[in-house]
Amino acid sequence: MVKITLKDGSLIEVEKGTKVADVAAKLSTSLAKKALGAKIDGERAELMAEVNNDCKLEILTFDDEDGKWILRHTGSHILAQAVKKVYPEVKLAIGPAIDTGFYYDFDAEFSFTPEMLEKIEVEMNKIIKENLKLERFELPREEAIKLMQEKKECYKVELIKDLPEDAVISFYKQGDFVDLCAGPHVPSTGKVKAVKLLSIAGAYWKGDEKNKMLQRIYGTAFEKKADLDAYLNMLEEAKKRDHRKLGKELDLFSMHEEGPGFPFFHPKGMIIRNTLQNFWREMHSAADYDEIMTPVILNEKLWRQSGHWDHYKENMYFTKIDNEDYAIKPMNCPGSILVYKNTIHSYRELPLRYAEMGLAHRHEKSGALHGLMRVRCFTQDDAHMFLAKDNITDEIVNVIKLIDDFYKVFGFEYFVELSTRPEDSMGSDEDWEAATNGLRKALDTIGLKYKVNEGDGAFYGPKIDFHLRDCIGRTWQCGTVQLDFQMPERFDLTYIGADGEKHRPVMVHRVVFGSVERFIGILIEHYAGAFPAWLAPVQVKIMNITDDQIDYANKVAKELKKNKIRVEVDLRNEKIGYKIREAQLQKVPYMLVLGDKEMKENTVAVRSRKLGDLGAMALDQFVEKIKGEIDRKESSVD
Repeated sequence: MVKITLKDGSLIEVEKGTKVADVAAKLSTSLAKKALGAKIDGERAELMAEVNNDCKLEILTFDDEDGKWILRHTGSHILAQAVKKVYPEVKLAIGPAIDTGFYYDFDAEFSFTPEMLEKIEVEMNKIIKENLKLERFELPREEAIKLMQEKKECYKVELIKDLPEDAVISFYKQGDFVDLCAGPHVPSTGKVKAVKLLSIAGAYWKGDEKNKMLQRIYGTAFEKKADLDAYLNMLEEAKKRDHRKLGKELDLFSMHEEGPGFPFFHPKGMIIRNTLQNFWREMHSAADYDEIMTPVILNEKLWRQSGHWDHYKENMYFTKIDNEDYAIKPMNCPGSILVYKNTIHSYRELPLRYAEMGLAHRHEKSGALHGLMRVRCFTQDDAHMFLAKDNITDEIVNVIKLIDDFYKVFGFEYFVELSTRPEDSMGSDEDWEAATNGLRKALDTIGLKYKVNEGDGAFYGPKIDFHLRDCIGRTWQCGTVQLDFQMPERFDLTYIGADGEKHRPVMVHRVVFGSVERFIGILIEHYAGAFPAWLAPVQVKIMNITDDQIDYANKVAKELKKNKIRVEVDLRNEKIGYKIREAQLQKVPYMLVLGDKEMKENTVAVRSRKLGDLGAMALDQFVEKIKGEIDRKESSVD
């Protein structure tokens, strides 16, 4: 018998060699029906896997991210089988599951078209309807190579040859289709109830620009057609909200060939940017942070000392000054460290909090650039805290509360992940364990639910990541809190303790927005460009009906500006309906229509972007209304 520890901590015993599917059936008939796979001691496994040792077991359904991954992995194999059925001469490359679905890379002598995708999708649905069993088998290295050579799959042969000599080489068979794959998969193609092919893109073999360009077909898969339909509706809504499209229409920012990945902010975009940064400064001042500014270019020696040279240089830009090597900073932490080291510090000063709107540059591949979401230069709303080890829990709790206060203002919900030590890391096991436990204790103290993301920490410390959920259900990773024992050691940071001796501080790195540019992109899409009044570049648009109201319109504008309300006046000789439609397209929160009656009674006819016609108001009444809305930072989505 073997002992199995279930997700809830309970124990069951089963006979050695029992299949995971039979364990699921023993636990619950409904669970067995919904099961797609499992995790055995943290590793994904399929339902046909046997339990041969004491272990931790989690049965996965589509409600679990790993369950989705397994189902969508099978979706990629169904896609490959369908392509080979319709276009037998096409060569197969790789086809993994991804967060939103799956893709498969193909080498074809022709270009796939949307019409071809429709044809392939029809074939995929036939394969699903056939409910083909997925069967795993393994072959010795030479036999595996021979099999793929017989099938004329040159990319698969190359993959096998790249594997270690002692690697287990596994394949999956479904009907007459065989693919090289490590698995796991769902038991049969019929489990993949609903599929949709979404797009085609180019992709270099193995991601290397020196290799051949392949064609990548993206798709997604769901357990239920209703869920697929909801997802496709979300994608359509996301297209309407694309920040690149809205950024152009609303004249917020632009991108140019002369600086790929380097955004240009226009006057209206700068208003949003400055409003966010002013808000950030107010919040940090209230939370006892001191703002600093550090140089964009620093000597290469600094980046070697910090560890960025060994762990991050592929993403950095370099230059020479006075025949010495310098780097453009990809991160702000070494600059903050130099500020800290400039003075001898006492334990009475700690925690010491430095906040910085720091301009950073990172080299992103051209194919990865995406509007404001993925750029090569960005402003990190950074902060670095230096504290004693016994202050860790309190300080992390304070940071989490500050981040929570920020996100509430924008109406964002969020979930949290605790990311642990990556393979490419520096420091001792003891330091990493202490740092990880410090973050875990803070999360438990505040009662915040979190998911553990194994191996995804920074190279110098574990981290807490905040994933925002926007109004159409998409998630964005923004805030992060990193606990670092390594940089203080590398830079020999100290403070004088109560005992008069030198002690080593701990360092906390954290951002709230993540990057100002990316956060603005997220906000554009979250609000669909219809920013709340406090953030809107133009808060009020004044429009006259005839030339008789020009002086009155300018008088109203002057009064609003005096109250620090951002206003534009539309005095064009156009019909009022046209002016209103244009203001609505520009997503201005409030429109003030001025005719003879309003001029005579010293009122304004108020029209809300969200609620429509609000009727006539005295000017001071309207000023009080909008100022209250701005001061409260009301941020509901229209």
